[in-house]
Amino acid sequence: QVQLVESGGGLVQAGGYLRLSCAASGLIFSSYAFGWYRQAPGNQRELVAGISNGGGLTCYEDSVKGRFTISRDNAKNTVYLQMNVLKPEDTAVYYCNGGGVYTGGRYYSSTNWGQGTQVTVSS
Repeated sequence: QVQLVESGGGLVQAGGYLRLSCAASGLIFSSYAFGWYRQAPGNQRELVAGISNGGGLTCYEDSVKGRFTISRDNAKNTVYLQMNVLKPEDTAVYYCNGGGVYTGGRYYSSTNWGQGTQVTVSS
């Protein structure tokens, strides 16, 4: 079975930064696309960023473009989300999704989810 473990969340002030990590096991990591999603209270879970198998293609939700960067280290079986210039509206639980498909400039999720990591941005 696929296991995804997120880490790196926390409490930061507006304008601050965090780097989230997603450690994956149970799949041939370099063969699959990954994505980061988030869900704030009362909101739907939304795609934040996606990355292709080799890391050469990425996509972002409009509100995080220019602030967030998704990357991966296939040697470490880990996907990252660097979050800069954080805003209170970025507050959410962030989830890693692994084993999806990156095609047509978009990431499409699989049923493989991590447990999530809380990101809270104070004003």
